[in-house]
Amino acid sequence: MSNFYYGGQAVIEGVMMRGKTRAAVAVRAPSGEIVIQETPLTAAVYRARWASWPFFRGLSALWDALVLGTKALLWSADIAIAEDESERGEAFKGPVAWGTLAFSLTFGIALFFLLPSFLARLMERWAHNALVSSLIEGIIRMALFLLYLWAIGLSEEVRRVFAYHGAEHKTINAFEAGAPLTPESVARFSREHVRCGTSFLLFVLLVSILVFAPFHFDSVVLRFISRVVLIPVIAMIAYELIRLSAAQPKHPLLRWLIVPGLMLQRLTTREPTPDMLEVAIAALVPVLQADGVTMSASLPMATSARVEAG
Repeated sequence: MSNFYYGGQAVIEGVMMRGKTRAAVAVRAPSGEIVIQETPLTAAVYRARWASWPFFRGLSALWDALVLGTKALLWSADIAIAEDESERGEAFKGPVAWGTLAFSLTFGIALFFLLPSFLARLMERWAHNALVSSLIEGIIRMALFLLYLWAIGLSEEVRRVFAYHGAEHKTINAFEAGAPLTPESVARFSREHVRCGTSFLLFVLLVSILVFAPFHFDSVVLRFISRVVLIPVIAMIAYELIRLSAAQPKHPLLRWLIVPGLMLQRLTTREPTPDMLEVAIAALVPVLQADGVTMSASLPMATSARVEAG
């Protein structure tokens, strides 16, 4: 087993998996078939030499969330709502796709970074210490994050996405354990994983408390700018922490970092059905094959369609 960490994310009625050289999105179409899109990973954030350096490699995680993951999500929405093959790829592209990406990014930054900073600024009459003010901001940010996860989890559509999230974790856990990639085998594994994106976001929220502490400007504008500019720095630090905790999951001190993320995944994962596990396996198999990894897999691939993306 190499030290490369395979992983992915849930999308609408499917799963995206990322390997060393290729990403694949598998989605269950309304017809029942599994449609797969494969994309070569050619961006500099994956291929450049600096992309493997400590801290800089955290930029790939940020790119995965903001670009690769969003594209996979939009493509999965296309497949999930298309009634037949002729309609696939038509609903979410061009201005619609980029407009959706811009709105989602703006909403996320405003809700989880700017709003907590603004509310903490209003409370600074009671907190004259920068670290205390940053802690208050962090608590507000964490509360908004937990409330957001709980609220979206009330939706039946989101609960299905969370079930696919569980399928993604089970599949990765099975692969890392060397188990056969079959729905029956994968189903026995945990739906929690130490390298989950939910855990990564938790690390981001915790790291932001310390990183933002020296930047409590009196000017609200300067404070907002500092929050946006420092997001990549926070992501780079958080990524190294999650790699460290994943490499030493039984270390007594690191367990304090791991356990809260695993507990939080109870909100963002659900137990998947066997057909969801089929989709997750179908997403992982092509990226493993592209990397020359041998595995034992059993899927109804004859009913699957494959789309190659540039």
